[in-house]
Amino acid sequence: MLEKELKYPVILVHGIGAKDNKLFWGRIPEVLRHAGVKIFLGNTDSWAGIESNALALRDSVNNVLEICNAAKVNLIAHSKGGIDSRFLISTLGYAPKIASLTTISSPHLGSEIVDFISDKKYIHTKLAKKITYSLAKLYRDKKPDPYKILEDLTTKRMLEFNQNNPDDLGVYYCSYHSLMKSKFDDFSHFITYDFLKKKVGENDGIVSLKSSKWGEDFKLIEGKNRGGISHSEIVDIKRTKISGVDIPQEYLKIVRELKNRGF
Repeated sequence: MLEKELKYPVILVHGIGAKDNKLFWGRIPEVLRHAGVKIFLGNTDSWAGIESNALALRDSVNNVLEICNAAKVNLIAHSKGGIDSRFLISTLGYAPKIASLTTISSPHLGSEIVDFISDKKYIHTKLAKKITYSLAKLYRDKKPDPYKILEDLTTKRMLEFNQNNPDDLGVYYCSYHSLMKSKFDDFSHFITYDFLKKKVGENDGIVSLKSSKWGEDFKLIEGKNRGGISHSEIVDIKRTKISGVDIPQEYLKIVRELKNRGF
């Protein structure tokens, strides 16, 4: 059982437009718990800025450390959750309490899609903002601020973020990424995949391969057949094999790798 071998508990941290529930994380928490992993959720907002979510994650980390009587935690973060986690580690000074940060499809170099959206004047009209904030409130966030996300995740702003949030030598950083091989792999990312493919090349429908690489080690989670795996599919939201890949088993591999490294 991994519980007897894994030194520190694991916290899953979601990204934009997601919630800590079975709908989003699919079978992943259940499979990890069945393997004996002490697994917890980050309890961050769906539509909050980086700093706001990092503060919420700080509370979750403190809670897990107390529950498990542990010195540190392992963070496994999807998409923007990886950026929130880096802010927690660096700016909020939580490196001594974090053993490792594994990011999955996180936009470390910023989002080319956010660049495109944030440049559109109609996005910033009073009507657009009113509609956007109304939709964000449906997620019942504590501090929803979707326009802060647009501000935070541009490629220009992430360049500044990376300068201000360098990796801590006491934390192990690694990253994973999946790729769509065609815009037909996932119709929910049909348009965005095509946009990114033309602009920056390989991507998962939301984050480019170039932007997702971070840390000491980087690995691709690839389909076993001709199909790909999209940005949303990599969190098991469809609760089924994707292109021949059992997604929860990929998370078990990540945890086993952390165990092998002594975390």
